[in-house]
Amino acid sequence: MLSPKADPREVPWPHAPIHRLSAKGTYFVTAGTYQKEHFFRGANRVQVLHRGLLRVAQEFGWTLEAWSVFSNHYHFVAHSPQSDDNAESLSQMLGLLHEKSAKWINKRDSCKGRQVWHNFWDTRLTYERSYLTRLNYVHQNPVRHGLVAVANQYPWCSAAWFERTARPAQIKTIYGFKLDRVRVYDEYETAPDW
Repeated sequence: MLSPKADPREVPWPHAPIHRLSAKGTYFVTAGTYQKEHFFRGANRVQVLHRGLLRVAQEFGWTLEAWSVFSNHYHFVAHSPQSDDNAESLSQMLGLLHEKSAKWINKRDSCKGRQVWHNFWDTRLTYERSYLTRLNYVHQNPVRHGLVAVANQYPWCSAAWFERTARPAQIKTIYGFKLDRVRVYDEYETAPDW
């Protein structure tokens, strides 16, 4: 129970995650559509969202290491810009991605003003094991959702890129991290027609 004298700026809003972006570093991010709707169902639509994520990350100076994009959510692991003292640009970056992708999909569906995005969840990764496990989690997410048998077969995820660019020992190490104990909000059913 909160004290009646509690500072209202310190009271968390109960329907949204708290974004603590005061420290630069490596972040694991999940974002989902409003009511988990499959607004980006189909290859053309998910491709636009995928391209948008890669583009805004580059524009804002975030270095993506792993990503998976689906019809109703996405995950990524990225490093905040080296030139910034904090990670506050993450909110601006995702705000721009969500604004532009919502306008694009709403125009396509003739649904002007419809809410498309719900929110995003971020975790600053401060332990190497947690970081490496989440890299594997994001690469393997299309397999976890039953979309492909092998992650590198899913075109809107970083697994194929990672396997082309990383050293074999690095691939073996990261893919060796077990995912059964990873605690990540990922309560999304994906659309099978990607």
